Amino acid sequence: MRNLAIGIVFAALFAAPIPAIAGKIKVVSTIPDFASIAEEVGGSCVKTESLVRANQDPHFVDGKPSLVVTLNKADLLLVTGMELEAGWLPALVTGARNGKIQRGADGYLDLSTAIEPMDVQAPDRAKGDIHPGGNPHYWTDPRNGARIARAIAAKLIELDPEHSCDIRSRLHSFLNRLEDRMDDWQRRLAPHKGTKVVVYHESWVYFLDWAGFERAGALEPKPGIPPRPSHVAQLIKKVKNQNVKYVIQESFYPTNLSKLFAKKSGAKLRVLPTMVGSAGTHTYFDVIEKLVTELTT
Repeated sequence: MRNLAIGIVFAALFAAPIPAIAGKIKVVSTIPDFASIAEEVGGSCVKTESLVRANQDPHFVDGKPSLVVTLNKADLLLVTGMELEAGWLPALVTGARNGKIQRGADGYLDLSTAIEPMDVQAPDRAKGDIHPGGNPHYWTDPRNGARIARAIAAKLIELDPEHSCDIRSRLHSFLNRLEDRMDDWQRRLAPHKGTKVVVYHESWVYFLDWAGFERAGALEPKPGIPPRPSHVAQLIKKVKNQNVKYVIQESFYPTNLSKLFAKKSGAKLRVLPTMVGSAGTHTYFDVIEKLVTELTT
């Protein structure tokens, strides 16, 4: 079904358009990476804004009135899906009273429908903060970056058919640049295939799969459950003699137990950006470049 969905999204680039929006398309995304990609493929046709800041945990966002105002003015809402925003976004969308961006409307795009999900599991509260539809942290795999770009371009063309040629041209340019960068990234990653890492939160599955790294464990005992000293101690024993090279985590999580694990295990701590705007990144390309650089030097 996912392959069919991806095919439908790509075919939509050439589908019959719906009535155009006057002026620039106001694109609101939940995370800044989608806004960055929308700018790349939309160019002067779009005006973008992100609800989540790069230093925030996208699972937990305060429902500020300013976010409701932003959503009220949106023509297109880009969401991660897979319940990543389930705890905060639905109430904001309802409060915005904007029919264009309600679920199922033309201005609502769940980008998880454009990718192949990993870690699909049956619902089980005992396992922690899992997402039954799959792990929602899929954008750090540049292969998914290409799929995301295609899906956004298809939707922009639906909303603004008058500028379809420009959007297709910009999409083509984005995909070519991404392919070139992926060749370079893979060349640099090749000598490091099989590198073992411990993660803080289960948000690296897609990146690790693309990079060819192996996950040896997680500091969180269960997804969304903060690490405890006892669990970290057990994990240190578990990975002993496994040659774990890195412990990696997002910038918005505390590092006290990560530093302890790194010290006791001999691994290197890498606090890495997962969203545009973190660690001096300004574009989607910057984020992937930073990840590759930090894990190959």
